[in-house]
Amino acid sequence: MMGPAHSLSGAAAWLGVGAAAAAAGHAMPWPVLLSGALICAGAALAPDLDHKAATISRAFGPVSRWLCEIVDALSGAVYKATRMKGDGRRSGGHRTLTHTWLWAVLIGAGTAVVAVTGGRWAVLAILFVHMVLAIEGLLWRAARGSSSDVLVWLLAATSAWILAGVLDKPGNGSDWLFTAPGQEYAWLGLPIVLGALVHDIGDALTVSGCPILWPIPVGRKRWYPIGPPKAMRFRAGSWVELKVLMPAFMVLGGVGGAAALNFI
Repeated sequence: MMGPAHSLSGAAAWLGVGAAAAAAGHAMPWPVLLSGALICAGAALAPDLDHKAATISRAFGPVSRWLCEIVDALSGAVYKATRMKGDGRRSGGHRTLTHTWLWAVLIGAGTAVVAVTGGRWAVLAILFVHMVLAIEGLLWRAARGSSSDVLVWLLAATSAWILAGVLDKPGNGSDWLFTAPGQEYAWLGLPIVLGALVHDIGDALTVSGCPILWPIPVGRKRWYPIGPPKAMRFRAGSWVELKVLMPAFMVLGGVGGAAALNFI
C-alpha cells in the first residue's frame, strides 16, 4: 500500500486497541490514545526504510535517505544469506527484513528499552520521529516538497513537546499498562510493533504479498510472500486502496476512538 493508507491503518489499529483495552478494564487515558494513534500512524511507514523512494526516505532529508540506503543494503544481504532453494534471486532489499514479524518485535522492544532507560529526551526523540512520519503520512499532500520540511519538523517538535508534557502529569498515562516503578513509557513500544505489523498486513494484501513469517520457512521458501488468494489482491495505489480501504480505515478508527473514550 501507499503511505497515506499505511498511516491511516496504523492510527485505526491503535484506536481499535484502545477500544479493546477499555472493554478489558485497562482503559487508555486520552493522551495515551491520541499519542499512541499518532505514533502508530508514523510507525506504519517505518518498514519502508528499505525503499529509497518511500515517504520515510524523504522525511528527514539527507539523514533518512542515507539510512534507507543502509537498511536496503542490509536487508538485501540478509535475504541472500538466508534464502532457501525456493526463494528467487533478487537485487535490493525491499519487502524483506523490515517487513517481518521479527523486525517489528525487535524494533518495538528496543524502543521500549530506550524509553524506559533514556529519560525525557529519549521519549521526546521517539515522539518527534513518529510525529514527523505521522504528518508525512496523514497529511501527505500538504507535506510534500522540500520547502515544507522545516514546517513539518517544527510542527512535530511542538507536538512532541506538548504531548510529553501532558503525559508526564499524574494520571495521564506515562505509566499506562506498565505500572511498576521505573517502567514509565514502556508502552511506547506497543504502537510501534502494531504499526509495523499493520504495514506488513497491508502489503500482504497487494499483488506481491509480504514475507511476514520470516525466518519461519514455508515449504521450500524462507521468504514466503504471505497474502490472500491472488484474485483478492490489488495493486498499490489502486482504486481499492483509495476508494474502499482508506474510507474504511477512517470509519473504523472513528468507531474505535469513540469506544475507547466510552462515547459508545
